[in-house]
Amino acid sequence: MHVLIIEDDLDLGLALQQALKADGLSSEWLRRVVDAPHSFVGLSYDCVLLDLSLPDGTGFELLARWRHAGINIPIIVTTARSALEDRLAGLDGGADDFIIKPFSTAELVSRIRAVLRRYALQSKDVWIFGDLEIEPRRYLTRLAGKALELSPREFHLLQALASKPSVVVPKAQLAQLLEPLGDAIGFGAIEVHIFNLRRKIGAHRIHTVRGIGYMFSA
Repeated sequence: MHVLIIEDDLDLGLALQQALKADGLSSEWLRRVVDAPHSFVGLSYDCVLLDLSLPDGTGFELLARWRHAGINIPIIVTTARSALEDRLAGLDGGADDFIIKPFSTAELVSRIRAVLRRYALQSKDVWIFGDLEIEPRRYLTRLAGKALELSPREFHLLQALASKPSVVVPKAQLAQLLEPLGDAIGFGAIEVHIFNLRRKIGAHRIHTVRGIGYMFSA
């Protein structure tokens, strides 16, 4: 596994490389926005650790550039900013996870492996969570072998949550996803869809994180 680290702090960058190496992960370390790749074509990174505060810009700029270009690579934001607004901005901007400094290297490695497992899950034709099965390409859902009747929005909502098990997905991100024309629907409508979805697949599978969004439990 090869990780791209974008971190301007010399001590932390070195410590991250040493910690990843101890866990059998290779890495490359960059310190500025200008040094970051514009395209990942021909590069072999499996994951990016992205600091938000860089000397010549912000991690948000890189995150927006990569996602706008359609670059689909796991990105974990690392930052000293603990404000809810920053966490939501990172997740809404396309980050796959968000970890606050200072953090333990053991936790970071665990999060990297979890993100990569989620990406591997998305490449499968059938997602299996106990007795719940989801087939994203065929828009099918089964519970204990029995097909479920889900509305298009219920299915897309379930797919969005199940693609990131144990990760909180903000309501704003779900609202944007559920509107095919790009205009976000209201949070009240999302709550109704969540209620109906819980009734069909089991309330224990979807947890509410008050003030932020929802989390799928695998």
